Amino acid sequence: MNSLFFGLLIVAALGSGLMAGLFCTFSNFAMRALSSIPPAKGISAMQSINIVIVNPVFLSVFLGTAAVSLAAVVLGILNLGIAGSAWALLGGALYLAGSIAVTGIFNVPLNNKLAAVDADSDDSVSVWHDYVARWTRWNHVRSISTLASTAAFIVAIHEVKIPA
Repeated sequence: MNSLFFGLLIVAALGSGLMAGLFCTFSNFAMRALSSIPPAKGISAMQSINIVIVNPVFLSVFLGTAAVSLAAVVLGILNLGIAGSAWALLGGALYLAGSIAVTGIFNVPLNNKLAAVDADSDDSVSVWHDYVARWTRWNHVRSISTLASTAAFIVAIHEVKIPA
């Protein structure tokens, strides 16, 4: 069990860390850059990003980390007395709630709404400004939660004895 748990935590930390990097990139400068150009160009660029990001590599990391996080939650609950289990449970819960749930409940619906916008329409400017503010706010939540998830997984790794 210890070797399996250790390996699971390594994969979870790496996946969560990759997602934290992606989310932090958008929170820190990508959305700022997109909002500093004319709205029609920002809309078109973000529409393109939202199409291109749905690819096997991204989905493998995003959803693969969700699967590993779910396993960490289950193992954490079933083995609360074992070293690292509580941290694994916390890391998994943070990833699932802050990355998967927030994405599905907030960011994806905003992306879908933006996909339907004609970048050259009269109301596109107000739609764009609302989108940037709301999307970025929820992306900050994803950034912080995946960073915290990564930290929790790292602490769990530290507490689990390294397999011989």
